[in-house]
Amino acid sequence: MNLAQMEAVHHIHGPCLVLAGAGSGKTRVITHKIARLIETGMAPEQIAAITFTNKAAAEMRERAKGLIGRRAKGVLICTFHALGVRMLRQDGAALGLKPQFSILDSDDVTSLLKDCGGGTDAATARQWQWTISLWKNQGLNAEQAQAQAATPEDVSLARIMARYEERLSAYQAVDFDDLIGLPLKLLRDHAEVRERWQQGLGHVLVDEYQDTNATQYELLKLLVGPRGRLTAVGDDDQSIYGWRGATLDNLKKLPQDYPQLKVIKLEQNYRSTSAILRAANNVIGPNPKLYPKTLFSELGEGEPVRVMDCDNEEHEAERVVARIQSLRAGDGQRHREWKDFAVLYRANHQAKPFEKALRKAQIPYKVSGGQSFFDRAEVKDLCAWLRLLANNDDDPAFLRAITSPKRGIGHTTLAGLGSFASSYKLSLFEALHSHSLASMLPGKAVASLQEFGRYVNDLEYRARHTVGAEAAQAFLTEWLKDIGYEQHLYDGEDSEQAAAARWSNVMDFCEWMAQRCGGQVDDEAGLSLARESKTLLEVVQTIALLSTISEREGEQNVVTLSTLHAAKGLEWPHVVLVGCIEGLLPFKMEEGEAEDLALRLQEERRLMYVGITRAQRTLAVSWTRRRKKGRDTVAATLSRFIGEMALDQKTVKEDPREKLRALREEFAKRAALNNAAAKAAG
Repeated sequence: MNLAQMEAVHHIHGPCLVLAGAGSGKTRVITHKIARLIETGMAPEQIAAITFTNKAAAEMRERAKGLIGRRAKGVLICTFHALGVRMLRQDGAALGLKPQFSILDSDDVTSLLKDCGGGTDAATARQWQWTISLWKNQGLNAEQAQAQAATPEDVSLARIMARYEERLSAYQAVDFDDLIGLPLKLLRDHAEVRERWQQGLGHVLVDEYQDTNATQYELLKLLVGPRGRLTAVGDDDQSIYGWRGATLDNLKKLPQDYPQLKVIKLEQNYRSTSAILRAANNVIGPNPKLYPKTLFSELGEGEPVRVMDCDNEEHEAERVVARIQSLRAGDGQRHREWKDFAVLYRANHQAKPFEKALRKAQIPYKVSGGQSFFDRAEVKDLCAWLRLLANNDDDPAFLRAITSPKRGIGHTTLAGLGSFASSYKLSLFEALHSHSLASMLPGKAVASLQEFGRYVNDLEYRARHTVGAEAAQAFLTEWLKDIGYEQHLYDGEDSEQAAAARWSNVMDFCEWMAQRCGGQVDDEAGLSLARESKTLLEVVQTIALLSTISEREGEQNVVTLSTLHAAKGLEWPHVVLVGCIEGLLPFKMEEGEAEDLALRLQEERRLMYVGITRAQRTLAVSWTRRRKKGRDTVAATLSRFIGEMALDQKTVKEDPREKLRALREEFAKRAALNNAAAKAAG
């Protein structure tokens, strides 16, 4: 470790802010500091390391294990949301929550808001969801949101939010924002709970601190208490999530709330060449600085940053593909892997021409941030059933389970059940067991509902007593056969191939669940690091927090297409940053107050900085003279950020003749290999 890293690791007796520039070894600092805390006598169970994604938590857990061995298992390494779940499962009774509360996913929330708003359309409900989420991240409940509402629309939405909060309480359910807001309420309003958590945690380390929002910061303050045993690791130059509530104010508050704060800068970059870092430093330079720093590298000057000017999006995609092929063909055996290349852009819609060009060139690729495994309809169906076993009051799960597959229980019956449940303030599952239900619904409908209820109760009992991988696999197989789920998939698809693909996903999900029951895989959610067998019901309660299965699969040898936001925290040897035109990067800046526009431009500049610093060995930036806008094609302007990179003489424009020469060499090599193989076969 360098001197700055050593200083950060050894400062263990007070609050510490580590300003870790891109590629400066922040995960190394966090894991070594965990080891240092244990060496000085702190129990692993008293250390918490909190990050923002399951993937980052899994990587940190693995690296800590490599450094300190089995002792790493005792350390709580998890996301903010997983920590919130742990706190609510343990102490949520103080807020009226049962330990087996449900966690609603985004689709559940949209449906619930549609209902609370009187059956509005999904697009409007999603917009409400976004605003309510922002209010929650600012620490506001429905009453507070209504008090500060500036428009009639906000007043109306605050009332809908109040109904939404009532439904969540009735369903014994929380949304993802509640996993931060409710633990904050728990610590703020219940002194005995707060004291127990503060006594239990000797030191808290926070990764990506610049991404915290107001609620997360208040939660952290109450967790560490007045002693301030906190290490915040972050980079103000990489704060790119203002649109979801992240605020640099949290960096400003730290020295105010903790006057003894030690600030340490990590400026040596171990990822990129000097040419790339110079461009990054130049771009971020115009932004105002809380803590000025300049990245440097000892990896040498490297290749100049290249600028590619293109006619339009299709031409840009062709040139990017040619660059990838050229680099791959012209550098001996050093860059034979497709996974060494990434194409980064500002917005999802920009991916399409690059996908088309890569397919045409028969180059394998993946689009980062694609559909989550848990977003697939068949997996959501099974998760709904399992959620209902864990929490009978979970009405969204009830409605999905009872109709997947269909059981002869129609919408009229379910609407009647819903009306009955609402009038008596019962959950749907409680309502179907009521003797009074027969006064609302026909006898046949009541019998069907109660048969479903008995089946769920039987499943719940068996799941509670199903322990270990083999037993879980047998349970899941028998259950799917009982409900005829495979046939349900085949009946719902036009082709056998599509149905078979969906059934394959179901099998993958069952295997994945069974592995966790057997303790064969560490719990990515950080809820339990023990590797002993668990009951199926225990595993069910972690589902909503886990990342996509594809994130945990082995690394694929494919070119990555990714938005800049999704690329944060990642790196590749060769990066092409595309669509560098005004209106895209930076994003359109036509409307708003001058101060607001200035803040948005600063965040866009940080986004460009993040993109540049993903590159290890080579970086190219591209722009188009014209671009599509709706059905029209309009003139485009070179992004101001390319000018700010101040590339000057270091800029080298791509030479098509150079690419053609490299490609001819590659084709000649392939032809020679084919001829040799043919002779050998002959």
